[in-house]
Amino acid sequence: MTSLRFMTLAVAAAALPFTVTAASADDANHFAPQMELFLSLTVQAWVSDDVAIDAIRAQNSRTGDLSEAEILALDKKWRAAQVSDPIIADVLNNPFSDFLRTQSAQYEGVVTEVFVTDAKGLNVAATVPTSDYWQGDEAKHQESFGKGAGAIHIGGMEVDESTGVYQGQASMTISDPETGDPIGAITVGVLPEML
Repeated sequence: MTSLRFMTLAVAAAALPFTVTAASADDANHFAPQMELFLSLTVQAWVSDDVAIDAIRAQNSRTGDLSEAEILALDKKWRAAQVSDPIIADVLNNPFSDFLRTQSAQYEGVVTEVFVTDAKGLNVAATVPTSDYWQGDEAKHQESFGKGAGAIHIGGMEVDESTGVYQGQASMTISDPETGDPIGAITVGVLPEML
């Protein structure tokens, strides 16, 4: 029944104003259409909520002037940290992360992880710890936020380091509703065969 719902909604999604980039042919993800539809029809509402926009704006004001050296130092600190250390705990235990856990729990068995990055590609919120703090050097951020408003990136299927499951990742740019400017990105780990 769930797949029928998504197939029915595919007609409506065809008119959505998104630019999609996919993983290379070597990692082709034949679930990309379902993953794109899930982003467009479900996840878009999550990142349009005030709790999301306010959290991303606030972090962009704090991290906007960080140098690459400072970002790399933060990423190194994250990789060496325990989940209870402030650098990780502050990302996992904030109202936006709680909101994302509540939203994604409705899709238990489909969504494995959700994390949001700021304009620099640094984690703002996450449902589970990520393997690193800085996503800005990865395709999930570069091919969504880096491509501007409306961009979607669908990654290949692989065993994810942070979740330990065979999944796909789908990412999209988050834009400020007042200006239309990109302010961050969201990545959702999914078991697409469950969509």
